Amino acid sequence: MTRINIQFTRFSAFYSPLIATAAGGFLAEEGLEPDLSISPPGVSAIAALLDGTAQVVQSAPSQGLSSLEKGEDPPAVHFAQVNEKDGFFLTARAPDPDFNWSKLAGKRVLVDHGGQPLAMFKYACKRQGLDYGSIVAVDAGNVDEMDAAFRAGEGDYIHQQGPAPQQLEHDGVGYVVAGLGDAIGPCAFSSLAATREWLETDMARAFMRAYRKARKWINATPAAEIAAAEQSHFPEIDPAVLASTIAAYQKLGNWSEHVEITREAFEVTVDVFRNVGRVVEGDAYAKVVAPPPG
Repeated sequence: MTRINIQFTRFSAFYSPLIATAAGGFLAEEGLEPDLSISPPGVSAIAALLDGTAQVVQSAPSQGLSSLEKGEDPPAVHFAQVNEKDGFFLTARAPDPDFNWSKLAGKRVLVDHGGQPLAMFKYACKRQGLDYGSIVAVDAGNVDEMDAAFRAGEGDYIHQQGPAPQQLEHDGVGYVVAGLGDAIGPCAFSSLAATREWLETDMARAFMRAYRKARKWINATPAAEIAAAEQSHFPEIDPAVLASTIAAYQKLGNWSEHVEITREAFEVTVDVFRNVGRVVEGDAYAKVVAPPPG
């Protein structure tokens, strides 16, 4: 077996297509032994590609836009999608089957203020005809601090990535009322990145075969079965919560079987960042995105 080092920027069920390459045995079938890690706080997973400690990282195409804004070519390229939709949810204090985004006006919303989550949230507001300035957007800190604040009674709504919203529901603290994936539609949200040199290797081609199989598997397999395979990676999460999170992403259509990052999805992401004042010029797609190996 050949060791392959895979690093995540965030580790959650949202990234099940990549987790499943290991948990489902698909990498092992290709003779690859995965070593999974998470990038340290404040350190881009791209750094692990550049220093050779990882061959593949979970990232986002928007990472490449930051390099272009500085007049630099991205040091790594994004060669496959992980999620083709935003994976954050809005959770309310009470069930609301008739929720619409106009109900956020004047309400205290704990919004994830990370670069991409915040940009996507503002874009979702725009797409849904809501003035972002009409809400009381609360920055309650990192994801754990946000969750603790909502549980302590802060805010009317909270904006989180799964499985945090599903855990709130399980605990009777909140109720998911909307998914940003539905509000925005397809976009280049999260991706796999590597160096151009690595993409030319036999390991890259073997990895890609495993990844394609994993994507088909998670779209054709019941959520509970996927959760059972991945449970060892999430020992702190209740099995029912993990299964409901995976089912929610299956329903949203995050994990389409095609692995390519399409130009259409990428251009939506460019529009998302232009909406918050980022400057993206020229053909960014050609510089940020590469075709899958093999």
